[in-house]
Amino acid sequence: KVEEEGRRAKARWSVQGSQEVTLAEQVERRETASPTPSMDARMAALQAMADSGYVGANVTIPHKENAFRAMHSLSPMAEKLGAVNTISFKGGDLHGDNTDVGGFIASLDDHGRGWRDGPALVLGAGGAARAVIAALDAEGVPEIRLVNRTRDRAEALAVLAPDRVTLGDWEARDALAADCGLLVNTTSLGMTGAAALEMPLDALTPTAVVTDIVYTPVETDLLTRARAQGFTAIDGLGMLLHQAALSFDIWFGVKPDIGPDLRAALIADLQEG
Repeated sequence: KVEEEGRRAKARWSVQGSQEVTLAEQVERRETASPTPSMDARMAALQAMADSGYVGANVTIPHKENAFRAMHSLSPMAEKLGAVNTISFKGGDLHGDNTDVGGFIASLDDHGRGWRDGPALVLGAGGAARAVIAALDAEGVPEIRLVNRTRDRAEALAVLAPDRVTLGDWEARDALAADCGLLVNTTSLGMTGAAALEMPLDALTPTAVVTDIVYTPVETDLLTRARAQGFTAIDGLGMLLHQAALSFDIWFGVKPDIGPDLRAALIADLQEG
C-alpha cells in the first residue's frame, strides 16, 4: 500500500510538473498581450485554468503580490506576507497560500535544527526576504539582524517581526555577523550575471549555517567560501523543492519525498536552461 501510494504521488508530481509548464505559458500569453495587464485580465487567466480542470498553480516572482490581490480567500501566512505562491481552485473560488515560509524552514532542517538557537543575519529586503523573516520569527529565532542596500525597504519588512528584527546599515554587515549562527543571503548578489557578495565570514559562530536562496548558480561564491571555512552551506534548491512539495500536498493531499533523485533531476533541468 505504501509503495502504491508512493507511485501515485510520483506520477501526480510528474504530471503536475508538466501542467505547470502549460499554466506558465497560459499566464505569459495572457499577461504579455498587454504591457500593463489589468486585474480583470489576470482573473480571467486564472478562471480559465480553473475551468480547464486544473486544481491549482504555483506563482513565482514578480507575480506573487498580484496573485495575493486576486484571491477570494487567503491562508493566515499568505495574508501576513501579502504574497501568494500557491493557488488552489476550490468550487470556482481562488484560494491563496504561501509555502515559501515552510519551504525555507524545511530546507534548513534538512541540515539540522541548531540554526534556531542564536542571532541570524539576513541580507536583502525583497520578496524572498519577507518569507525568510516570517520563517525565522515563527521558529523563535531570538534576534533577526536585517540589512539592505536601501534602508527604507528593510524598515518596511521589520513590521513582520517587530520584537525580533533589528536594522543595520549595509556597510556594517561584516560587524553585524558577529556571533550569528545563521546567515541568509536573499539579494541577487552571487547570481549568474551579478557581482559576488563581498563579505568575510570570520565573525560567524564556528557552527554557523550559511544559506543562499538563489539557485542559479547552485553553488555561489558565498557557499563555496562558507564550505571552505567549515560552515554548513545550504543552496537555494532546498527551499525551491520543499515549497513545491508543500504546494503539491495542498493540491493532492500527498507530500512528495525530497530525495537525491529529485534534486538531481532539477539540477539537470536548470543546466539545460
